[in-house]
Order: sequence, then C-alpha cells, then structure tokens
Amino acid sequence: MRSRDATYDGVFFVGVRTTGIYCRPVCPVKTPMEKNVTFYPSAAAAEQAGYRPCLRCRPESAPFSPAWNGTRTTADRAMRLIEEGALDTGTVADLADRLGVGARHLTRLLTTHIGAPPKQIAQTMRMQRAKRLLNDTDLSMADVALEAGFGSTRRFNAAFQKLYGRPPSSIRRTLRSSSAQKAQPRVTQHGRGPLHTSL
Repeated sequence: MRSRDATYDGVFFVGVRTTGIYCRPVCPVKTPMEKNVTFYPSAAAAEQAGYRPCLRCRPESAPFSPAWNGTRTTADRAMRLIEEGALDTGTVADLADRLGVGARHLTRLLTTHIGAPPKQIAQTMRMQRAKRLLNDTDLSMADVALEAGFGSTRRFNAAFQKLYGRPPSSIRRTLRSSSAQKAQPRVTQHGRGPLHTSL
C-alpha cells in the first residue's frame, strides 16, 4: 500500500476508518496511518463493512481480486452469473439452484472467499456499472438505472444516496469535472520562445 504497487491492485482494498472511505492500494491520496486502516479482499466486503468508494481511485475500475480463483469453481460461476445480472431479476435461492447448491451454502461460500454475501456483491456490481455509465456516457438517470440493473430510477437513487450520501447527478458532475482537469494541457514557456503545450 505504501509503495502503491500496482501488482496488488484489485487483490485487496483499503478501508480508512477516519474517513469512512475505501480505496485501491494504488490510490494517489496521502497514505493513511496504519492504525486507521483495515484491509478487505473485495470492494463488496469493504461496502459490507460500511465504507464508501473513493472518488479519486475509483475502486470499480480495479481489476477483480483473484482471491477466489483456483479450484473454487462454484464461487467463480456464482460471481460470473451475478455480474451477468442473475440477482437483478432473481433471488439468491434461484442462483443457488442454478449452481446446484443450497442458498445458505452459497452465502457461506461467497462470504468466505469474497468477504460479502451474494446480495451485497450484486449491489456493489450494480453500483460499479452505474458509476461507469455516469462517467462514460450521457445516458439519462433512468437509462443508467435500468442498464446498471436497478430496475427503477427510485431504487437507483435510494441506493446511490445511501452509499455516497449524495444523488447520482452530483457524482456525474464530480467525475466529469475531475476528468476534465486531468485532460487540461500544461502550458509552459521556454525563454523568449513561443509557448509550448504538453500533455
């Protein structure tokens, strides 16, 4: 975390108790004090513990943690199905039936390997999709809600307000403003020569 080693980006997430925010280990903000930090195996686990996603490092863009890989094929399949929207329209019991396991066993399995139960994982994935759509498209809020898997604008707004403490429209403005600032060219002048623009 201190070295911001990209090798571990997506392998773990950092919850900072003093801010209530969780980050990727490559986050550019000032490194928090060790005593204020808790590590989590996934974004869903950090949100399950009550942390909000960082708007600087955008945890939703981190590569997914490989902690559940290997022989954990049921967890692997469950995560793929959840990402495809299995819990946007169905229940945990429905998902468990598709995997050939019980709902309780599936919940234990994902809680063990991912650090959060199926519903929280699905909610985190929906929010991550919504954040990407808010940042990368000009879709209306209603279309963002449907594309992200929330089913209705009301559910989307309520979930977003609960997680971020602000409406999604304000996040879109923040993300767009941040992206625009990063894209601003730096103008320098060398001696008496002409101005040079460098990105």
